[in-house]
Amino acid sequence: MAVVDTVLPTVSPRRMAFNRFVSHKAAVVSVFILATLVLFVALSPFTARYGVNEAVQAPPNYFLSPRANAWLGTDDIGRDLYSRLIYGVRVSLIIGLFSAMISVAIGCLVGSVAGFRGGRFDDVVMRVTDLFLAFPFLVTLLVMRNMLGAITWLTPVIGELSSVRFIIVLFAIFGWMGVARIVRGQVLALKEREFIEAARAVGASRWYIVRRHLLPNSIGPIMVALTFSVVSAIIGESTLAFFGYGPQAGAGATSLGILVGQAKGAVNTGFWWLALFPCLTLVTIALTINFIGDALRDATDPRMQKDA
Repeated sequence: MAVVDTVLPTVSPRRMAFNRFVSHKAAVVSVFILATLVLFVALSPFTARYGVNEAVQAPPNYFLSPRANAWLGTDDIGRDLYSRLIYGVRVSLIIGLFSAMISVAIGCLVGSVAGFRGGRFDDVVMRVTDLFLAFPFLVTLLVMRNMLGAITWLTPVIGELSSVRFIIVLFAIFGWMGVARIVRGQVLALKEREFIEAARAVGASRWYIVRRHLLPNSIGPIMVALTFSVVSAIIGESTLAFFGYGPQAGAGATSLGILVGQAKGAVNTGFWWLALFPCLTLVTIALTINFIGDALRDATDPRMQKDA
């Protein structure tokens, strides 16, 4: 009697991760929404109806409600809110992405070295991290903002006090600490595993083990930390701008924080669109990035057995 061998199709880890990601419906919708926002921002010369500081028509054009020539209304000097939102999202995404990438890179380096090396170095780094994390985040940002702004020789490197570059550096300085704690915890859980002991047995260096084994196996929490860092930077910039300490990008740009800050008191005076649309855009960006981060965590977790 003939025996027929059955060959089961194999699925690569990348394919399984992709299947798990697309099974997260909220994340798929979030990717579409975020991609649309990024596309509008990238094509701002075509998607924006007016310049960032261009008036929609001859006066009187201030505080116009949403209408045909101003889809989302105008502000106190007649500028189109729809166009300013496009330019504002661009600046806020730049701040969020660049500050998050820098802080995550620093956090991964510090957390992996501290967790893998241990000893006094780990104790010192974690105590310094705990010290900064114990202070209220907004207060710490304001104090360090004034301290860094007073060091004149740093200005060519980090930019002026109200520049976008300065805000990116400011968030990068404090954003790495939470990432370092997450990566350190992952490294502590992984460094005694069998495959790490095998790598040590064959003479692999510490840097090789960290780069090829520990960080790749911690990619899920790192991706979640990256998305949270982006959201934290965008919301943090909006908070600083709301109190008048955010970036003042000048005549060529604005930001979501600046638009939210300019909407103070708009609802009480009846100009609801000045507060509704910037705040709605800010909430939408935060939710979409968080949903994507949750899906990436599930997709890159090797313990997940749910394959689409």
